[in-house]
Amino acid sequence: MGMSTLVRNLALVAGLSFLTSTLAAQENKIDAPNVVAISPSLTTSGQPTAQALAHLKEQAYEAVIYLAPPTVSDAVKEESVLLAKQGIEFINIPIVFSSPSEADFQEFVRHMQRLGQRKILVHCQINMRASSMVFLYRSIILKDAPDKAYESVIRVWSPQGAWRELITAQLRKHEIEFKPY
Repeated sequence: MGMSTLVRNLALVAGLSFLTSTLAAQENKIDAPNVVAISPSLTTSGQPTAQALAHLKEQAYEAVIYLAPPTVSDAVKEESVLLAKQGIEFINIPIVFSSPSEADFQEFVRHMQRLGQRKILVHCQINMRASSMVFLYRSIILKDAPDKAYESVIRVWSPQGAWRELITAQLRKHEIEFKPY
């Protein structure tokens, strides 16, 4: 191996190490269950505390997509107000956990595409809805490798029932060969 190849490989390793440590630090900044930093501009989690939501602007978040009905027991009732005070866009797609639909996914895609490169937190109660919808978005829309994208789901759960059916149906519809189960 030549010296320039060695230097290039060391720089690549250093860059990957920096990205990994940056993502790990990002995960530690949000007080919420099952925080998973997907990239520097996309994070999924369970329900953040009101205090965590009140400080998202300090972490440069520009939008929050909440995927549970606002009536669930652990919802932060003033979430939209806390975010509006910081100039953060709030979107609620109230997915009923027992019956996620293709329409829910399509609405999620519309918002994600509209938000573009903005820094986004996608959350629900535990990060089951969020991790699954982000997996589908990454696999179908962004064309990320499904096995790589699925790693963020299995950090939280193994989709069952209606969620397994939704994921399988959407992958099949978009002719993506991947068997996560």
